[in-house]
Amino acid sequence: MKTAAIFSSLFLGSASAFAPVSRTISSVASLKAVSLEDIPGVGIETGNKVWDPVDMNRWLPADIARDYELANGRVAMLANVGWFWPTYVGHFEGKVSTTDPIAAIMQCDSQWWAQFILLCGVFEFYKYQRKVAGKSYTGGGDAAIDFMGMYPADEAGRRKVEMQELKNGRLAMLGFASYLSAHFIDGSVPMLPSGF
Repeated sequence: MKTAAIFSSLFLGSASAFAPVSRTISSVASLKAVSLEDIPGVGIETGNKVWDPVDMNRWLPADIARDYELANGRVAMLANVGWFWPTYVGHFEGKVSTTDPIAAIMQCDSQWWAQFILLCGVFEFYKYQRKVAGKSYTGGGDAAIDFMGMYPADEAGRRKVEMQELKNGRLAMLGFASYLSAHFIDGSVPMLPSGF
């Protein structure tokens, strides 16, 4: 009953998304696309040049692609923590009885998944509201979320923090892909134990 109420409120609440909105663009400058060379991400690991092997910039604007890369990198960093947490820290009491991350996904209750999807929607809605308010969650402006005041005020410090997050996110995406590969294909990743 709770699940049905949650889903019906989500569907009814999303009906306003299909209502037409009249909006005028105040200047042509807002239509200017960011080029691939204008965004950070060039480093020694990319051969000191922009890395776009399949020419994605032809179909997707560079700033949107970078937003997606940062969002996926953040999720991958959390996924790395989630992969090791049950083994080394433990898990909460409940229906999940394994430390295997893939098997644990299948043991989760459907109500947990509904709550998780709703929580993700709340986060995305908050990010959208902050972006509309002129804040940034991917760098290049005032931070949307900075509770501890750690985002640097100077431009050089901001660029350094943005590059660190980008590189850590890229490493986390590669690392998580290797965990999945090693989990399903024994011996596919060198130096990872069998059944990892």
